Amino acid sequence: MEQLKEKYEQFKAWQIKPHEVGQLTADKHECATCHTEYHGNYCPRCGQKSTVGRYSFKTAFLTFLDVWGLGNRGMFRTIRDLLFRPGYMIRDYLSGMQMAYFPPFKMFFLVITLYVLVNSGFNIRLQNNINKEDVVNGLNESFKIGNDENTDTKAFTESTINDTISFNGKPIAISKDKNSKKLNINHKEFDLQVYEYTKILLNWVKDHQTVSELLLIAVLSLPMYRFFRHNKMIPDLRYSEFFVSMVYVTNLMTIIQIIGKFFLPENGSVDFWAYVYSIIALKQLYGYSFKRTLFKVIGAFLVVSSVAIAIIAIIGVLSYLYIEYIL
Repeated sequence: MEQLKEKYEQFKAWQIKPHEVGQLTADKHECATCHTEYHGNYCPRCGQKSTVGRYSFKTAFLTFLDVWGLGNRGMFRTIRDLLFRPGYMIRDYLSGMQMAYFPPFKMFFLVITLYVLVNSGFNIRLQNNINKEDVVNGLNESFKIGNDENTDTKAFTESTINDTISFNGKPIAISKDKNSKKLNINHKEFDLQVYEYTKILLNWVKDHQTVSELLLIAVLSLPMYRFFRHNKMIPDLRYSEFFVSMVYVTNLMTIIQIIGKFFLPENGSVDFWAYVYSIIALKQLYGYSFKRTLFKVIGAFLVVSSVAIAIIAIIGVLSYLYIEYIL
């Protein structure tokens, strides 16, 4: 028991400060690029490594990995520290230790790409979990049509529009002019446009997951910054620093999802553990208790949800007024 306690204390000490910079070499080098003579590991004039040797297949392979960030030592260190000391690592990066870790935005695009790759079938079961039709089918459930209220409802698609469409539970008669492709819906054509625009938006989100994630971070980070900006670990926290920290937290969640969905493609608990890890990261980063951190995150989500509901309600009221009094 004492040994376990000692190991845990060593792990906690490593979490707080794990990074140690290697000692400079005392050997004298001549840079192969600019021919500057120097002592150390890198040329002070052009930045080339002192260990550069003759070109080989190993060099070519490492260069190929560097293109994707995989051959960079900072990438593996960043993944390791995000998994085992996420909050401390992010605070180290914000405090200026940037050469030790992989840049947050570059890492963001790489892990999102890998996440899509794993979901598209690059997993242990070779199972494709990306199906855009699921998004459309979920939307279709909100629009039901039938010949009358007693018939079975069908998914709302243009090919199945025959006699009536139910909108908010009430059937609305529609007809189609034989000489025209235009649908006459008793002034309810606006409803069809809402469906089409919503389907386009959902498919766009699916096709542009990286941009969608960045937009989500931008929207969520605004209220969360108000909740976390007064903290004891970074008292003068700026919004730009908080935004970078949120990108790293998103990278952490995506890495957890990649690992989980690679081995368990259909396991829904992977997302739950990703959210738990994000709370741990924010707790370590800003020094709050786990419970207080959780309450702050929930408060930020409630603010965003309230604003979204208010916007949807306003759009709904304006749409109703437009349909009833203008069309």
